[in-house]
Amino acid sequence: MKVHCQGCAGCCLDWRPLLASSTTVAGVDGDSSDARGNDPGDDDASTASPGGTDAVPSADQGPTTAARRTRRTAIDDVYNLVPLTRDDVRTFLEAGLGDVLVPRLWEADADDDAITIDGYEIAAIAGRPVFFVGLRKVPKPVAPFGRSARTWLPACVFLDPGTLQCRVHDEDCYPEECEAYPGHNVALEAETECDRVEGTRIRRDDDAPPGPGPAIEVDTDPDGSLLLGPQAVGQKVFVHPDPDDLEGRLEGLAADALSAEDRAAFVAVAAASAPGTLSISEPHRERAHQQVLEAASWAGGAADEWTQRAPPGTEWGDPLESLDSATLAREVERERGAPETPGWE
Repeated sequence: MKVHCQGCAGCCLDWRPLLASSTTVAGVDGDSSDARGNDPGDDDASTASPGGTDAVPSADQGPTTAARRTRRTAIDDVYNLVPLTRDDVRTFLEAGLGDVLVPRLWEADADDDAITIDGYEIAAIAGRPVFFVGLRKVPKPVAPFGRSARTWLPACVFLDPGTLQCRVHDEDCYPEECEAYPGHNVALEAETECDRVEGTRIRRDDDAPPGPGPAIEVDTDPDGSLLLGPQAVGQKVFVHPDPDDLEGRLEGLAADALSAEDRAAFVAVAAASAPGTLSISEPHRERAHQQVLEAASWAGGAADEWTQRAPPGTEWGDPLESLDSATLAREVERERGAPETPGWE
Protein backbone atom coordinates (compact mmCIF):
# COMPACT_ATOMS: atom_id res chain seq x y z
CA MET A 1 0.00 0.00 0.00
CA LYS A 2 1.12 3.55 -0.71
CA VAL A 3 -0.15 6.76 0.88
CA HIS A 4 0.33 10.20 -0.69
CA CYS A 5 0.49 12.47 2.33
CA GLN A 6 1.56 15.86 1.01
CA GLY A 7 -0.92 18.61 1.83
CA CYS A 8 -3.24 16.33 3.79
CA ALA A 9 -2.71 15.82 7.56
CA GLY A 10 -6.24 14.37 7.72
CA CYS A 11 -5.07 11.93 10.40
CA CYS A 12 -3.46 14.72 12.47
CA LEU A 13 -6.27 17.27 12.75
CA ASP A 14 -10.01 17.61 13.12
CA TRP A 15 -11.28 18.42 9.62
CA ARG A 16 -14.97 18.08 10.53
CA PRO A 17 -15.53 21.87 10.86
CA LEU A 18 -14.74 22.19 7.15
CA LEU A 19 -17.99 20.36 6.48
CA ALA A 20 -20.04 22.99 8.26
CA SER A 21 -18.22 25.82 6.49
CA SER A 22 -18.73 24.31 3.03
CA THR A 23 -21.57 25.57 0.87
CA THR A 24 -21.40 22.59 -1.47
CA VAL A 25 -21.32 19.63 0.88
CA ALA A 26 -24.04 18.68 3.33
CA GLY A 27 -22.86 18.63 6.94
CA VAL A 28 -22.47 15.37 8.84
CA ASP A 29 -21.50 14.65 12.41
CA GLY A 30 -18.25 12.95 11.44
CA ASP A 31 -18.56 10.14 14.01
CA SER A 32 -16.08 7.35 13.38
CA SER A 33 -14.64 4.35 15.10
CA ASP A 34 -11.47 2.61 14.07
CA ALA A 35 -7.94 1.97 15.25
CA ARG A 36 -7.74 5.63 16.29
CA GLY A 37 -11.43 6.38 16.92
CA ASN A 38 -13.76 7.00 19.81
CA ASP A 39 -14.59 3.40 20.68
CA PRO A 40 -12.04 0.99 22.15
CA GLY A 41 -13.86 -2.12 20.96
CA ASP A 42 -15.87 -1.46 17.81
CA ASP A 43 -14.68 -0.66 14.30
CA ASP A 44 -16.76 0.78 11.50
CA ALA A 45 -16.57 2.99 8.45
CA SER A 46 -17.31 6.70 8.44
CA THR A 47 -17.24 9.23 5.63
CA ALA A 48 -15.72 9.39 2.16
CA SER A 49 -15.23 12.31 -0.18
CA PRO A 50 -14.10 13.42 -3.58
CA GLY A 51 -10.86 15.37 -3.80
CA GLY A 52 -10.01 18.55 -5.64
CA THR A 53 -9.10 22.11 -4.79
CA ASP A 54 -10.71 23.23 -1.55
CA ALA A 55 -12.39 19.83 -1.27
CA VAL A 56 -13.85 18.89 2.08
CA PRO A 57 -14.73 15.45 3.43
CA SER A 58 -18.24 14.35 2.53
CA ALA A 59 -20.78 11.75 3.57
CA ASP A 60 -22.20 11.43 0.06
CA GLN A 61 -20.98 7.86 -0.36
CA GLY A 62 -20.96 6.82 3.28
CA PRO A 63 -23.45 4.98 5.49
CA THR A 64 -26.08 6.83 7.47
CA THR A 65 -25.32 8.47 10.79
CA ALA A 66 -27.46 5.90 12.60
CA ALA A 67 -25.52 3.04 11.02
CA ARG A 68 -22.22 4.67 11.95
CA ARG A 69 -23.02 5.50 15.56
CA THR A 70 -20.59 3.83 17.97
CA ARG A 71 -21.64 1.96 21.09
CA ARG A 72 -19.48 3.99 23.42
CA THR A 73 -19.08 7.75 23.43
CA ALA A 74 -15.93 9.50 24.58
CA ILE A 75 -16.63 12.20 27.16
CA ASP A 76 -14.30 14.57 25.31
CA ASP A 77 -14.81 15.84 21.76
CA VAL A 78 -11.30 15.21 20.44
CA TYR A 79 -11.43 13.70 16.97
CA ASN A 80 -8.94 11.06 15.85
CA LEU A 81 -7.14 10.75 19.17
CA VAL A 82 -4.00 8.60 18.78
CA PRO A 83 -3.97 5.89 21.50
CA LEU A 84 -0.47 5.67 22.94
CA THR A 85 1.02 2.45 24.24
CA ARG A 86 2.53 2.20 27.69
CA ASP A 87 5.98 2.28 26.09
CA ASP A 88 5.02 5.42 24.14
CA VAL A 89 3.92 7.10 27.36
CA ARG A 90 7.16 6.21 29.12
CA THR A 91 9.22 7.48 26.19
CA PHE A 92 7.38 10.81 26.20
CA LEU A 93 7.92 11.17 29.93
CA GLU A 94 11.65 10.43 29.67
CA ALA A 95 11.89 13.02 26.88
CA GLY A 96 10.32 15.67 29.13
CA LEU A 97 7.12 15.74 27.07
CA GLY A 98 4.66 14.75 29.77
CA ASP A 99 2.84 18.05 29.28
CA VAL A 100 1.42 16.95 25.89
CA LEU A 101 -0.36 13.82 27.16
CA VAL A 102 -4.11 13.65 27.83
CA PRO A 103 -6.53 10.89 28.90
CA ARG A 104 -9.73 9.72 27.22
CA LEU A 105 -12.61 7.98 29.00
CA TRP A 106 -15.89 6.64 27.62
CA GLU A 107 -19.49 6.61 28.75
CA ALA A 108 -20.54 3.02 29.37
CA ASP A 109 -23.20 1.30 27.31
CA ALA A 110 -25.82 -1.05 28.71
CA ASP A 111 -23.56 -4.10 28.48
CA ASP A 112 -20.50 -2.56 30.12
CA ASP A 113 -19.23 -2.71 33.63
CA ALA A 114 -19.60 0.89 34.77
CA ILE A 115 -18.75 3.29 37.55
CA THR A 116 -20.22 6.74 38.22
CA ILE A 117 -17.77 9.64 38.44
CA ASP A 118 -18.82 13.31 38.32
CA GLY A 119 -22.24 12.25 37.05
CA TYR A 120 -20.81 10.24 34.14
CA GLU A 121 -21.42 6.50 33.82
CA ILE A 122 -17.89 5.51 32.84
CA ALA A 123 -16.92 2.25 31.14
CA ALA A 124 -14.93 0.16 33.58
CA ILE A 125 -13.17 -3.14 34.17
CA ALA A 126 -13.68 -4.73 37.59
CA GLY A 127 -15.07 -1.43 38.89
CA ARG A 128 -12.07 0.56 37.65
CA PRO A 129 -12.51 3.26 34.98
CA VAL A 130 -10.99 2.47 31.58
CA PHE A 131 -9.00 5.08 29.67
CA PHE A 132 -6.61 5.78 26.79
CA VAL A 133 -3.70 8.21 26.79
CA GLY A 134 -3.29 10.40 23.70
CA LEU A 135 -1.77 13.64 22.46
CA ARG A 136 -3.21 17.12 22.97
CA LYS A 137 -4.97 18.76 20.05
CA VAL A 138 -4.82 22.55 19.94
CA PRO A 139 -6.03 25.23 17.48
CA LYS A 140 -3.62 25.88 14.63
CA PRO A 141 -4.00 27.81 11.35
CA VAL A 142 -3.83 25.16 8.61
CA ALA A 143 -4.81 24.68 4.96
CA PRO A 144 -5.22 20.93 4.40
CA PHE A 145 -6.44 19.10 1.27
CA GLY A 146 -5.17 21.78 -1.11
CA ARG A 147 -7.37 24.52 0.30
CA SER A 148 -6.25 28.03 -0.61
CA ALA A 149 -7.28 29.67 2.68
CA ARG A 150 -6.02 28.79 6.12
CA THR A 151 -8.39 28.21 8.99
CA TRP A 152 -8.16 27.50 12.70
CA LEU A 153 -8.64 23.75 13.25
CA PRO A 154 -7.84 21.50 16.22
CA ALA A 155 -4.52 19.85 15.29
CA CYS A 156 -1.98 17.54 16.90
CA VAL A 157 0.46 19.34 19.15
CA PHE A 158 3.32 18.06 16.96
CA LEU A 159 1.90 19.11 13.57
CA ASP A 160 3.77 21.92 11.80
CA PRO A 161 0.88 24.07 10.50
CA GLY A 162 2.97 25.30 7.58
CA THR A 163 4.35 22.08 6.13
CA LEU A 164 1.60 19.82 7.52
CA GLN A 165 4.28 17.41 8.71
CA CYS A 166 5.00 15.86 12.10
CA ARG A 167 7.83 17.45 14.06
CA VAL A 168 8.70 14.18 15.83
CA HIS A 169 8.33 11.80 12.88
CA ASP A 170 12.00 10.78 13.07
CA GLU A 171 12.27 10.97 16.87
CA ASP A 172 12.26 8.10 19.36
CA CYS A 173 8.93 9.33 20.72
CA TYR A 174 7.05 9.00 17.40
CA PRO A 175 3.95 7.00 18.50
CA GLU A 176 3.56 3.38 17.46
CA GLU A 177 0.01 4.01 16.22
CA CYS A 178 1.14 6.86 13.98
CA GLU A 179 3.90 4.68 12.56
CA ALA A 180 1.43 1.88 11.81
CA TYR A 181 -1.32 4.10 10.39
CA PRO A 182 -3.22 3.53 8.11
CA GLY A 183 -2.12 -0.11 8.01
CA HIS A 184 -4.03 -0.95 11.18
CA ASN A 185 -7.29 0.28 9.70
CA VAL A 186 -6.71 -1.73 6.52
CA ALA A 187 -6.08 -4.83 8.63
CA LEU A 188 -9.40 -4.13 10.41
CA GLU A 189 -11.16 -3.56 7.07
CA ALA A 190 -12.09 -0.13 8.41
CA GLU A 191 -12.02 3.13 6.48
CA THR A 192 -8.93 5.30 6.86
CA GLU A 193 -8.67 9.07 7.13
CA CYS A 194 -7.00 8.87 3.69
CA ASP A 195 -10.29 7.47 2.33
CA ARG A 196 -12.46 9.93 4.22
CA VAL A 197 -10.77 13.12 3.17
CA GLU A 198 -9.70 12.32 -0.37
CA GLY A 199 -9.89 8.90 -1.99
CA THR A 200 -6.92 9.42 -4.33
CA ARG A 201 -4.47 9.72 -1.45
CA ILE A 202 -4.39 5.98 -0.78
CA ARG A 203 -3.43 3.19 -3.18
CA ARG A 204 -4.10 -0.40 -2.19
CA ASP A 205 -2.50 -1.79 -5.34
CA ASP A 206 -0.10 -0.67 -8.02
CA ASP A 207 -2.86 -0.45 -10.65
CA ALA A 208 -4.62 2.41 -8.83
CA PRO A 209 -4.04 5.92 -10.20
CA PRO A 210 -1.35 7.93 -8.36
CA GLY A 211 -2.33 10.61 -5.90
CA PRO A 212 -0.75 13.94 -4.94
CA GLY A 213 2.59 14.06 -3.18
CA PRO A 214 5.31 11.46 -2.67
CA ALA A 215 4.38 7.80 -2.29
CA ILE A 216 4.83 6.30 1.19
CA GLU A 217 4.82 2.53 1.64
CA VAL A 218 2.52 1.30 4.43
CA ASP A 219 2.87 -1.99 6.29
CA THR A 220 -0.56 -3.63 6.12
CA ASP A 221 0.49 -6.64 8.21
CA PRO A 222 0.11 -5.50 11.84
CA ASP A 223 2.04 -8.51 13.21
CA GLY A 224 0.25 -8.42 16.56
CA SER A 225 0.72 -4.68 17.10
CA LEU A 226 -3.00 -3.87 16.94
CA LEU A 227 -3.42 -4.84 20.61
CA LEU A 228 -7.11 -5.74 20.53
CA GLY A 229 -9.11 -7.41 23.30
CA PRO A 230 -7.56 -8.55 26.59
CA GLN A 231 -3.99 -8.12 25.31
CA ALA A 232 -4.59 -4.36 25.13
CA VAL A 233 -5.08 -4.05 28.90
CA GLY A 234 -2.05 -2.45 30.47
CA GLN A 235 -0.57 -1.84 27.02
CA LYS A 236 -3.00 0.56 25.34
CA VAL A 237 -6.17 0.35 27.43
CA PHE A 238 -5.51 1.34 31.03
CA VAL A 239 -7.56 1.03 34.21
CA HIS A 240 -7.36 3.51 37.06
CA PRO A 241 -7.10 1.80 40.48
CA ASP A 242 -8.47 4.74 42.51
CA PRO A 243 -11.82 5.96 41.14
CA ASP A 244 -12.30 8.25 44.14
CA ASP A 245 -9.14 10.12 43.11
CA LEU A 246 -10.85 11.09 39.83
CA GLU A 247 -13.79 12.92 41.39
CA GLY A 248 -13.89 16.50 40.12
CA ARG A 249 -11.61 15.82 37.17
CA LEU A 250 -13.98 14.64 34.44
CA GLU A 251 -15.74 17.96 33.91
CA GLY A 252 -12.36 19.44 33.06
CA LEU A 253 -11.72 16.59 30.64
CA ALA A 254 -15.04 17.14 28.90
CA ALA A 255 -14.33 20.87 28.61
CA ASP A 256 -10.70 20.41 27.47
CA ALA A 257 -9.57 22.21 30.60
CA LEU A 258 -7.47 19.67 32.47
CA SER A 259 -4.77 20.90 34.81
CA ALA A 260 -1.32 19.32 34.92
CA GLU A 261 -2.35 17.58 38.13
CA ASP A 262 -5.47 16.19 36.44
CA ARG A 263 -3.45 14.83 33.52
CA ALA A 264 -0.82 13.39 35.83
CA ALA A 265 -3.47 11.40 37.69
CA PHE A 266 -4.09 9.38 34.53
CA VAL A 267 -0.72 9.43 32.77
CA ALA A 268 1.09 8.10 35.83
CA VAL A 269 -1.20 5.07 35.97
CA ALA A 270 -0.62 4.31 32.28
CA ALA A 271 3.15 4.50 32.71
CA ALA A 272 2.99 2.23 35.76
CA SER A 273 0.68 -0.41 34.26
CA ALA A 274 1.72 -4.03 33.77
CA PRO A 275 0.84 -5.52 30.34
CA GLY A 276 -2.06 -7.96 30.39
CA THR A 277 -2.99 -7.28 34.02
CA LEU A 278 -4.67 -4.71 36.25
CA SER A 279 -1.51 -4.36 38.34
CA ILE A 280 0.17 -1.00 38.96
CA SER A 281 3.76 -0.42 40.04
CA GLU A 282 3.59 2.27 42.71
CA PRO A 283 7.26 3.36 42.34
CA HIS A 284 6.75 3.82 38.59
CA ARG A 285 3.49 5.65 39.26
CA GLU A 286 5.08 8.11 41.67
CA ARG A 287 7.97 8.80 39.29
CA ALA A 288 5.67 9.31 36.29
CA HIS A 289 3.37 11.61 38.27
CA GLN A 290 6.31 13.84 39.10
CA GLN A 291 7.55 13.78 35.49
CA VAL A 292 4.22 15.13 34.25
CA LEU A 293 4.18 17.90 36.82
CA GLU A 294 7.78 18.91 36.04
CA ALA A 295 7.44 18.83 32.24
CA ALA A 296 7.99 22.19 30.54
CA SER A 297 8.59 21.22 26.92
CA TRP A 298 8.53 23.32 23.78
CA ALA A 299 5.42 21.39 22.71
CA GLY A 300 3.52 21.99 25.93
CA GLY A 301 4.39 25.69 25.89
CA ALA A 302 3.41 25.97 22.23
CA ALA A 303 0.11 24.22 22.92
CA ASP A 304 -0.73 26.80 25.57
CA GLU A 305 0.21 29.69 23.27
CA TRP A 306 -1.75 28.33 20.29
CA THR A 307 -4.79 28.14 22.54
CA GLN A 308 -4.28 31.76 23.55
CA ARG A 309 -3.64 32.92 19.97
CA ALA A 310 -6.88 31.52 18.59
CA PRO A 311 -9.30 34.46 18.78
CA PRO A 312 -12.06 34.19 21.37
CA GLY A 313 -15.17 32.69 19.84
CA THR A 314 -13.19 31.21 16.94
CA GLU A 315 -15.45 29.64 14.35
CA TRP A 316 -13.65 26.48 13.29
CA GLY A 317 -13.51 26.20 9.52
CA ASP A 318 -13.90 29.90 8.66
CA PRO A 319 -11.25 30.95 6.08
CA LEU A 320 -8.51 33.29 7.27
CA GLU A 321 -6.81 34.62 4.16
CA SER A 322 -4.29 36.85 5.93
CA LEU A 323 -2.78 34.28 8.31
CA ASP A 324 0.84 33.27 7.66
CA SER A 325 1.23 29.81 9.17
CA ALA A 326 4.97 29.66 8.57
CA THR A 327 5.60 32.87 10.51
CA LEU A 328 3.29 31.86 13.33
CA ALA A 329 4.83 28.40 13.50
CA ARG A 330 8.28 29.93 13.83
CA GLU A 331 7.16 32.32 16.58
CA VAL A 332 5.15 29.78 18.54
CA GLU A 333 7.08 26.54 17.98
CA ARG A 334 10.52 26.96 16.42
CA GLU A 335 11.63 29.71 18.80
CA ARG A 336 10.80 27.33 21.66
CA GLY A 337 13.08 24.65 20.21
CA ALA A 338 10.71 22.62 18.04
CA PRO A 339 12.46 20.31 15.55
CA GLU A 340 12.33 21.27 11.87
CA THR A 341 10.26 19.19 9.46
CA PRO A 342 12.02 17.60 6.47
CA GLY A 343 9.84 19.05 3.71
CA TRP A 344 8.38 17.14 0.76
CA GLU A 345 10.66 15.64 -1.86
